[in-house]
Amino acid sequence: MEVSLSGPKVVVAKLKDSKVKRLGFSAPGFGHSGSNFVDLRRKCRVNWVGLKAIRAQVAVEKNNTPFSKEKVQSQTPVELLVGLPLDTVSKSNTINHEKAISAGLRALKLLGAYGVELPVFWAVVQPNSPHEFDWSAYLAVADMARCAGLRLRVSLNLNGCHRPNVMLPGWVLQAAETDPDILFKDKSGVLHKDCLSFAVDELPVLQGRKPVDVFESLFRSFSSTFKDYFGSTITEITVSLGANGELRYPSFPPTTDSEFTSVGEFQCYDKYTLSQLKQAAESAGNPLWGLGGPHDASKYDESPNNSNFFKDHGGSWNTPYGNFFLSWYSQQLQHHGDRLLSIASNVFGDLPVQLSAKVPLLHHWHEMSSRPAELTAGFYNSAERDGYDAVTEMFAKYNCMMIIPGMDELGSNPESLLHQIKQACEKHGVQVSGENSALVKQGTDNFGKIKENVQAGLKAFTYQRMGADFFSPEHWPLFREFVRGMERSQLDADDLPEGNGGGVSLSADSEARNNREMQAA
Repeated sequence: MEVSLSGPKVVVAKLKDSKVKRLGFSAPGFGHSGSNFVDLRRKCRVNWVGLKAIRAQVAVEKNNTPFSKEKVQSQTPVELLVGLPLDTVSKSNTINHEKAISAGLRALKLLGAYGVELPVFWAVVQPNSPHEFDWSAYLAVADMARCAGLRLRVSLNLNGCHRPNVMLPGWVLQAAETDPDILFKDKSGVLHKDCLSFAVDELPVLQGRKPVDVFESLFRSFSSTFKDYFGSTITEITVSLGANGELRYPSFPPTTDSEFTSVGEFQCYDKYTLSQLKQAAESAGNPLWGLGGPHDASKYDESPNNSNFFKDHGGSWNTPYGNFFLSWYSQQLQHHGDRLLSIASNVFGDLPVQLSAKVPLLHHWHEMSSRPAELTAGFYNSAERDGYDAVTEMFAKYNCMMIIPGMDELGSNPESLLHQIKQACEKHGVQVSGENSALVKQGTDNFGKIKENVQAGLKAFTYQRMGADFFSPEHWPLFREFVRGMERSQLDADDLPEGNGGGVSLSADSEARNNREMQAA
């Protein structure tokens, strides 16, 4: 679950006669000293948590060393980042909870984090016109990260998001009111208003402009505006390739982001996608195959076991028609990804930053031969076919690092699918980065699973996501111990032969500097 930062402010205080600082949240209207701290604990119901700066005795790269793409290929320690709240910048282009975020950045720096991930939304930057851009609030956040001594991974989201409620730009939605088929449509005719149909990428449907041209203008504006940050502060740019910022169709029900655990539905019923399907079917010599998606596929809330299309034995997915449709459906997703990565590579390719994009870990129902949740999302992956080989080959073509969420997921299905995707990445020489799917809760072994995956050859790991719950007494101590455990792994790995690391790359500040920064906080 994605968590936004809301509610109480973060405060950092020094206890009397102690070098240990305390991190917590302040209630509105309360001060930071004397009896108010007692009232604060009671009224906010937050226990103070000891925060001690971690000294990174062994680190391959200091935070003040310029980023270089060559180091990406050889650096062993995993770079640990933390995602900023999705609502860090509001829809009105202001910073939400600026003081709280600033204190959170300092706390992460003192803990030893490498950097943070900043989610950027198309609708915030370009709300009213395809010709106007406003990066002011995001520039301010970049300055905050730079002042804190943290690196930035910037995620350029070309999609909407339901939490927070950020949809597509208003002028894009106005175009959709005139022509609803520029949006994805499911079998029941319901529109997905957070993602443009891939079929209109190269059609002049946005005030006479093609979406690919609009995206290129957005990328170039970002490149020009943040030119002084590349390499020194911004070291990675993540490009959204589909629904929820991932390379996939919006196969989940509308208004659903990432918690859906069923199969989903095929998204091929807008007139532009149907036109492409019709042409493909006619070229294949079977015009009837182009009338629509599989008629016997399950609905959002139905089990795939009750579907003639997805069932393991005799399912129509494993027929000539099924092979035709699934091949075409997955190819349209790959063509869309290729178009966007080509644009991003042309704009950002010469900058001292790493290009990256997300591929979802759709492990639900992975035990079935048909892999139904992956099929509806656009990955033609089954017991008889590798649906990720062509995708990783595309990533390799543009030197794009692959980010895989769900590194905290437990069970045989996530492990099996993750292993398959990483094998494909290894085959094509694609760097792999990871994310978690939700804040780790007490009494679970999810941090252990993250650590296991981190030590299995990741380039970086982004923990999602900062917010009020992130700094709560139920979570912050767990996260702190996770970071310390990873640091200990790195210290132990220093005695191993080169190439057998597996810890996290932490900032290498001295304790004196840590103490000065804590006093400032």
